[in-house]
Amino acid sequence: MTTVIKTFKFRIYPTKKQMRIMNHWLDECRWLYNHFLDERIKTYKESGISLKFNNQALSLSNLKKERHTLADIYSQVLIDVAKRVDKAFKNFFRRIKKTKEKPGFPQFQSKDSYNSFTFPQHGFKIIENKKLYLSKIGDIKIVLHRPIEGIIKTCTIKRSYTNKWYVSFVCKCESIPLQKNNNVVNIDIGLNSFAPILNIDHNIEPKVFRQDQKALDKARHKWHKAKNAQLPERAKRRKVVARIQERIKFRRQNSCHQVSRYLINNFDNIVVENLNVDKKISNYYTAKAIQDAAWSDLYRQLLYKAEWAGRKLMVVDQSCISHTCSKCGHKHELQLNERVYICQNCSQQIDLDHNAAANILKLGQYLQDHPDCQIQDIVTS
Repeated sequence: MTTVIKTFKFRIYPTKKQMRIMNHWLDECRWLYNHFLDERIKTYKESGISLKFNNQALSLSNLKKERHTLADIYSQVLIDVAKRVDKAFKNFFRRIKKTKEKPGFPQFQSKDSYNSFTFPQHGFKIIENKKLYLSKIGDIKIVLHRPIEGIIKTCTIKRSYTNKWYVSFVCKCESIPLQKNNNVVNIDIGLNSFAPILNIDHNIEPKVFRQDQKALDKARHKWHKAKNAQLPERAKRRKVVARIQERIKFRRQNSCHQVSRYLINNFDNIVVENLNVDKKISNYYTAKAIQDAAWSDLYRQLLYKAEWAGRKLMVVDQSCISHTCSKCGHKHELQLNERVYICQNCSQQIDLDHNAAANILKLGQYLQDHPDCQIQDIVTS
């Protein structure tokens, strides 16, 4: 067994008084984040010195004397704000070294964008699986819809755009591998079908996410028309838009969880195509369909679930997979609007996604038997 990090997310139901306290904490944490960020920028411009986490964490005692409202917040939560700023700069410098694209400098946070605070070590506990105790806030009703595994390391409280509150526990636990079955599955994720799988009878079709398109457009139209209305009316219409978007998000996540869980439970070896999603969504005609299919989310779930269950996830190169005949190996280029692969050599007619899935399966089986072989050698052979 190996040690893994898991996050367990639950819904909490604070009282109105507790919501006022937590909203106040978010405002103060956001002010502190922006203050630390501004302090780092000014210090570097004036003296060329880069402030570190320890410098800013030690300054909290003096800041509490200047801004008395910071004393209302649990001290560990304030220290975590300094860690967030430090992490933002570390990620910025990491992106500079690894990528040639614009790395994105840490930004000041608005009221809508800063929506969570964290208890990194202490100050929280679960009482009789019914209440969540938070220091300086009190007991909050929590719905534990599944048991928490391992040792709880951190506790994060988050407010959604629809004013729902959630708690996330980051836990360190031992992974329990599933029983081996030596089954192999190949997946070529397409737009017509969510995950065409050739060597099993079970074929999972995508959910119809566009059923909320009209409702979302109507809500957005009403929201934009309320620009000259009073603030409460604009906020009310904005919340309707947020609720529809949240519903779409939950449906996408649920579909990805169903597919990924089915694959992890039934197959030891899972072969997927390496998709450059960022490049594909730049195409105006297919961007919406790709985002509806949630390719990135499915791959992310497969990645961590395979690690937890002791499964093997193999990613094969996309080059030549869709343009190669799965029967005879002949290659010819296809247009974007062609959905049926017609081989010019052996006259095979097959759905484009299924043809790619068959090629992926061959590559995966070969990689399983020859782990030291390079994928490029297989594709070009």
